[in-house]
Amino acid sequence: MARTTPSASPIRVVVVLLAESSLFELAVPCAVFGQGGEEATPPWYELTLCATAPGVQRAPGGLRLEAEQGIEALDAADLVIVPACLMNGYEPPAALLDALRAAHARGARIASLCSGAFVLAAAGLLDGREAATHWMYADELRRRHPRVDVNEHALYVDGGDILTSAGTAAAIDLCLHIVRGDYGTAAAAEVGRRMVVAPHREGDQTQYARPKPKRPASPATPTGKGLAAVLDWAVARLDRPLTVAELAARAGLGLRTFERHFAREVGATPLKWLNQQRVAQARVLLETTDLPVDSVAERSGLGAGDGLRQHFRRALGTTPAAYRRTFRGGGSRPSGA
Repeated sequence: MARTTPSASPIRVVVVLLAESSLFELAVPCAVFGQGGEEATPPWYELTLCATAPGVQRAPGGLRLEAEQGIEALDAADLVIVPACLMNGYEPPAALLDALRAAHARGARIASLCSGAFVLAAAGLLDGREAATHWMYADELRRRHPRVDVNEHALYVDGGDILTSAGTAAAIDLCLHIVRGDYGTAAAAEVGRRMVVAPHREGDQTQYARPKPKRPASPATPTGKGLAAVLDWAVARLDRPLTVAELAARAGLGLRTFERHFAREVGATPLKWLNQQRVAQARVLLETTDLPVDSVAERSGLGAGDGLRQHFRRALGTTPAAYRRTFRGGGSRPSGA
């Protein structure tokens, strides 16, 4: 969820150190929010780790972790992140659930990574909401918390005040999505480059790690290269009126074969993916240039200003002009944004 205005002070992020936390999902928010914008004045984020119990916490591999603050740190958080919990009968402490409910009630955003959704569900924060988690845990989440609308396909779900993600790489996707909403596309791209990861994957893309039935070898991948070259070629030509047939020809495939393979590899239809890339390009131009809206639309391949406005309303629920004011209207921003 995009902030109404860029923050004039650091956004206070509290990451909860659960007993026997998964190290990867614990490290991801520390890397994104502990380093993202640290050179800005003021820094984009102020990161704190808090423990759910006093003393040293055990971690996989024999590591031992300790946080300087306790659950009371959630009282001052703007954003609370609950990383993955181990699925071995872990029961979140009642004090943590109370603190999460209190933080949410006073307006803090609450995010979970992977199986951390079970903690949010235990606090009642996901009742009646769509939520993402790792596909391996989706059925268990439904069983334990039938009031949660579990989406095991999405990489992440942004419900505004509550955000949830699938596992591992999707945790990075959600954290970068949060940076993008807070400080803009250029800021998320900067953090992504530092981490050497893709700066943007839409939340409704398929969780690629989910097992799929075996299929006959596709003509698109006899060498295992997939569609990466075609996607890169298209992104470099977004100002042109690209068609799905043109992309299929570039891949050396028939139209129907290309569409089937595209859906398997990318997790979206070619047309939907193209529109996502065009909107992303328009966001960068609105944040980083003073080009008129019509010129932004033309360079993004969205036609005239009316076409850009329609796509922005559909994808972001706002107008290009309002989006530009949000990220260029003052306050702390990444340089060039």
